[in-house]
Amino acid sequence: MRKNVYTVGQVNAYIKNMFTQDFMMSRIYVKGEVSNCKYHTSGHIYFTLKDESGSLNGVLFAGNRKGLGFTMKNGDNVIALGSISVYERDGKYQLYAREILPDGEGLLYQRFERLKQELEEMGMFAQEYKQPIPKYIKTLGIVTAPTGAAIRDIQNISRRRNPYVQAILFPALVQGEGAAASIANGIRALDLIGVDVIILGRGGGSVEDLWAFNEEIVARAIFECQTPTISAVGHETDTTIADYVADLRAPTPSAAAELAVYDIRELEGILLSQRLSLNRRMAEKLEHSRERIRQCGSRLQILAPGSQINEKRQTTVDLEEKLRMRMEAILLQKKHRLELCAQKLETASPVRKLSQGYAYLADCEGRMVKSAADMAPGDIIDAYLLDGRIRAEVKETELSKRRHHTQ
Repeated sequence: MRKNVYTVGQVNAYIKNMFTQDFMMSRIYVKGEVSNCKYHTSGHIYFTLKDESGSLNGVLFAGNRKGLGFTMKNGDNVIALGSISVYERDGKYQLYAREILPDGEGLLYQRFERLKQELEEMGMFAQEYKQPIPKYIKTLGIVTAPTGAAIRDIQNISRRRNPYVQAILFPALVQGEGAAASIANGIRALDLIGVDVIILGRGGGSVEDLWAFNEEIVARAIFECQTPTISAVGHETDTTIADYVADLRAPTPSAAAELAVYDIRELEGILLSQRLSLNRRMAEKLEHSRERIRQCGSRLQILAPGSQINEKRQTTVDLEEKLRMRMEAILLQKKHRLELCAQKLETASPVRKLSQGYAYLADCEGRMVKSAADMAPGDIIDAYLLDGRIRAEVKETELSKRRHHTQ
């Protein structure tokens, strides 16, 4: 018996798991009247949905408050989108809401979500089918009502940004019976004409007013269109099926005109800047070329035969001057050395000795007589004086005492 006994937590967890695995419970729309509506300080909203047959507790967490576009209060009839799950602590199931809409818009919202899911599964929202919006256009197609703020805003902005762009309007119904077919016909007609870009849209309004742009016929016309399309329906917070299928979504018709028509003043500014940049670069290039020509001219003058000859001449003159200065320095040095040698020679010169009264003695054979001991009485000697020669006979020799003492 004990094997079949479970704790309360186990039972609650099991029941919660059953709700989690039920696909229907993970995404469900619940319709009812609001009661016990409480806005908690944490930002969560607690409420109860009731009808004549029962009630269901619900909560909208603070993180999903963007899914509530109005101030919900007791007595409101609403349709809530969310999931059913169990709060394990209390063992009670409740609705965890992600979006809450007034009951009047709820049915349209369901149609919107259903068609959106179908078209998305067909691949009509796929990014690979999106065409780029050309940057520079000549013709702009517009599908919208001929009267109203949307066409005026598009025309004014288009003329201001580029008055040379031709705007072609297809006057279409944008709400009410026949509006979806009128919009689709406009897209096909402008595509057949061959405009560069098509803007389709209108000003703001209620969900019912914008519903023509949620019809499948409009979505298929946009998807099959060969011309890039920009969807500009309602205000920035409004989203339609046309926005998902179009090649580009603009938050407003004015923004669509700015996206489609390039500002010619900006283009003129870019062209002016590029022209100035080109002129500056050309001037720099020309100046660089002129400088190269001047350098080449200077090198040519240097390498010219006349310049080379003049340079060699100048080099020769410089070398000649260096040689002359070097020779003068060497001659001066040699002259100085010669003077020193002359002084030494003068000092040792026999002529000088002879001029001082000395004589040069030689025997009869011309040998120099260095000592009195070399001569004997009767020898013939020659005495050479400064102005001549005297031949004499030796009568007597006498050695000096110093010489004799030395010997």
